[in-house]
Amino acid sequence: MFNFLHTFHPSPILFAIGPIQIHWYGFFIMAGALAAIAVAFFLAKKQNLKTDAIIDLAFWLIIFGLIGARLYHVFLELPYYLANPLNIFKIWQGGLAIHGGVIAGITTLWFYAKKHQHNFWQLASIITPGLALAQALGRWGNYFNQELFGYPTGLPWGIPIDAAHRPWQYFNYQYFHPTFLYESIGNLVIFLILIALHANLIKKSKTTSTKFPISLALPDPAEPDNFQFPIFVYLLLYSLLRFSTEFIRIDETPTALGLRFPQLASLLIIFAVFIYFIWLKIIKKPALDK
Repeated sequence: MFNFLHTFHPSPILFAIGPIQIHWYGFFIMAGALAAIAVAFFLAKKQNLKTDAIIDLAFWLIIFGLIGARLYHVFLELPYYLANPLNIFKIWQGGLAIHGGVIAGITTLWFYAKKHQHNFWQLASIITPGLALAQALGRWGNYFNQELFGYPTGLPWGIPIDAAHRPWQYFNYQYFHPTFLYESIGNLVIFLILIALHANLIKKSKTTSTKFPISLALPDPAEPDNFQFPIFVYLLLYSLLRFSTEFIRIDETPTALGLRFPQLASLLIIFAVFIYFIWLKIIKKPALDK
């Protein structure tokens, strides 16, 4: 595969029918969304939950997740979009920021759970593994758009970038780090870890008296934080992955304190996760054990 990536020059167009063009970027976004829904269905059935809520929720998460991801990207490159406002709507050209999608997704999920009296944490836990898988697939859209690559490299898995897509300061270089691939592989590993965590929860539910709830009712405050753990594991692992890959990305983005904005967002999430674990293990658990 690495040799193929090293020699292949991708095109953003999957196929065209007359004036209608289907882009690889949209294909991988849709593939990721469908894969995420399939994973959520699987986990919901394993937890004895009806899938009607997953279908309804998935629709709103896709809509508002895309809007949030796009608006966050526009914010990061605001000067460009102020000069080219119509390009805000050209989503097929790329430009979806995962942090914006996650923020919009959490907000949408919270309102949905509150409106329908569902367990927010259980729904979020069911959706999270699919989100990681969707990211693993969606990153390949960046490859076909020849965007979000890293610094020039002489490594055998460096990808060729056409002259039209190279930053001017690296115009004389041909091969660049495939940061899309690094994130795709990292997200796939995160997905497998989350599935393993869910498998462990399902196994425990069959061998102990602790059963999954039959409905999506609001949780008992004294219940173990089984559903919360995979969510915070995802937030921690993805933030560490994104923080690392940002060091080699060369796409323009605002910076502060010597770090890129996605790195600062990742650090905030990592800090929040550690605060959660401290609260859970040092404050809450001893209180419940008394």
